[in-house]
Amino acid sequence: MRTKFSAEFVLGHEAGQHVLIRDGDVVYEDSQIVFVGQNYDGPADESLDLGRSLITPGLIDLDALTDIDHLLIDSWASADRASGLQWSEDYFRNRRADVFTAQERQTIRKYALVQLALHGITTYMPIASEIHSAWAESFEELAGMAETSRQIGLRGYLGPAYRSGVNIVSADGQRDVAFDEEQGRSGLADAVRFLDYAQELADPLVNGVLLPCRIETLTAELLCATAEIARERHALVRLHCLQGALERELLQRWHGLTPLQLLKQTGLMDERLLIPHGIFVDRNPLVHGTDLGDLQTLAEADISIIHCPLTSFRYGMALDSFAAFREAGVNLCLGTDSFPPDLIRGMDTGVHLAKLLDHRPDAAPAEHYFEAATLGGARALDRPDLGKLEVGTQADLVAFSLDDIRDGVLDDPIRTLLLNGTARQATHSVVAGRLIMRDGVIPGIDIPGLKTEAQRLFEKMKQAYSERDSEHRTPEQLFPPTFHELKQIQPVIEK
Repeated sequence: MRTKFSAEFVLGHEAGQHVLIRDGDVVYEDSQIVFVGQNYDGPADESLDLGRSLITPGLIDLDALTDIDHLLIDSWASADRASGLQWSEDYFRNRRADVFTAQERQTIRKYALVQLALHGITTYMPIASEIHSAWAESFEELAGMAETSRQIGLRGYLGPAYRSGVNIVSADGQRDVAFDEEQGRSGLADAVRFLDYAQELADPLVNGVLLPCRIETLTAELLCATAEIARERHALVRLHCLQGALERELLQRWHGLTPLQLLKQTGLMDERLLIPHGIFVDRNPLVHGTDLGDLQTLAEADISIIHCPLTSFRYGMALDSFAAFREAGVNLCLGTDSFPPDLIRGMDTGVHLAKLLDHRPDAAPAEHYFEAATLGGARALDRPDLGKLEVGTQADLVAFSLDDIRDGVLDDPIRTLLLNGTARQATHSVVAGRLIMRDGVIPGIDIPGLKTEAQRLFEKMKQAYSERDSEHRTPEQLFPPTFHELKQIQPVIEK
């Protein structure tokens, strides 16, 4: 089947870079693009004219939240409440348990995947919190999510997250990591099992990858084993590291090594590695405040940094700096990491954070961020057929409406979308030639029912924090409202 999309603006691709086409057409047949340009006059089984819209390559989110929102309640915690958002040592040793049933976890996954599709993301690599699980993710959980992802039509790079340890608050109130090494070995076995599952499934929309958790929650043994399997299976590895001062402190205490030195020693530096955040490198003022070679090390190892500007900003951090990483030759791609999975808002935040850090308004222009959200993600995945609208590439595209008066006046469509818009303006989305969203609607999804169930599960999640908190504070104490809530309003009686 041949389908034609037309819009006032199309972001095409020519000679290795994106190009803007006014009054453009994108035509695809089955899963491949067959035409990008103006005035297509060939056959088409279906034609969609989107008017004042911008058609872009599908957005690639490599740290995509596939969980229920938690930043909403933990990104503003004061120091006295922050300890209640981690596992207590007692909970780790004696009482750890799953908050949700297996079916509830699948509902949460479905809710999150629908959110990705509604925000114009076509390719994703998942991230979920383990705080409300008994340990980490299982093979069965990811296999179930893979099936939901296939039904919706997203392209996923999937695998169960695994770890040897968990961040806790010790009995003396200090942050630490408690280990259960057998859980780590079991988790890696499930990850290998998923690689086999994805290979046997032979669905191009389900790709097996290795997704260990945070570097400080993995033993050196598990890091080495991950590197060995990645080498044997030619598998991508994503590992959260370079993201906090405590991580660096713990690794130096245990191993006498920085995070990058530990990656080198365990062999992970030599593999196809993706690192979310990348904030705590030597140039960060909280580390050394000057570039001592970390960026060059990352570039030479061909490591991709998954930049999550909106989430980092909300936790009071920033990449220092986008321009410095880019100029050093580090491949930059993007992730959302939290709710909302809105890469447009993320790019806008990143552009302005870069101005602050580099003290110049052109430090990271909109086009550089849009390249990271498309071409950078494709490079990280080693998928030259993704991230661009060009003949012969995968038919992955998303259309953003620019026709609402609230969008303001129109200048350059990319810059206008980033400055004045959000990813909620996505109206149509295509993955591998399948139209997965039309006019803002995902076929077969009961949005009201999903919304109601997600709210119920969110409340259940909040209640469970008390069980893990060393002080067993109530949810009302851990998550107080912004303003005092009146339970009953007294009537005013006129005399």
